[in-house]
Amino acid sequence: MDAFTTLDGLVAPLDRANVDTDQIIPKQYLKSIKRTGFGDYLFDAWRFLDQGTMGMTPNERQINREFSLNLPEYQGASILVARDNFGCGSSREHAVWALKEFGFRAVLAPSFADIFFGNCFKNGVLPITLPADVIEGLFQRVATGLTLSIDLRAQTVTDGEQVHGFDIDPALKEKMLHGMDDIDLTLAEASLIRSFESGHRQRQPWLFRD
Repeated sequence: MDAFTTLDGLVAPLDRANVDTDQIIPKQYLKSIKRTGFGDYLFDAWRFLDQGTMGMTPNERQINREFSLNLPEYQGASILVARDNFGCGSSREHAVWALKEFGFRAVLAPSFADIFFGNCFKNGVLPITLPADVIEGLFQRVATGLTLSIDLRAQTVTDGEQVHGFDIDPALKEKMLHGMDDIDLTLAEASLIRSFESGHRQRQPWLFRD
């Protein structure tokens, strides 16, 4: 997993509350357990005017020119600002995979669905919860080409001269800073695991067959 320390990026707006994971990546595209191949279908029903199928590229689709992520001023954005309860619905991890592959490394919202929030930390996308009035202020300014600086270690989002602090679980913070997912955390304890297994075999040899 890619580590997250700091990010200076352009902000794109998604001015909708209760965005669920089926809207982030529709179910018809969940045909792979790989973490790639989903970015082209992010927010599929909103980005495109026609029905897509797995394997079609955006160049083969009818683009919805009025959807925010298709507007020229938000191309290359790496920070998404959204409304309440972002990522609700099913637990599909593909939603985070699609966001990351599209180019987003951070999502800012007043609140997130719990499972989506956890999936972000497993895949190197930083979900930041900020007060609703701060999010509202970002929405009001985003059309001007808003850029933000995010410092995970300091737990700050800098908007021009304004600095907004955010809370984060210390364990999740360390995982992001070092780019470690749950498997990496387990492998970091490999020597202890081998020591336990060796001792377990000696204490209860009848459980093992060579």
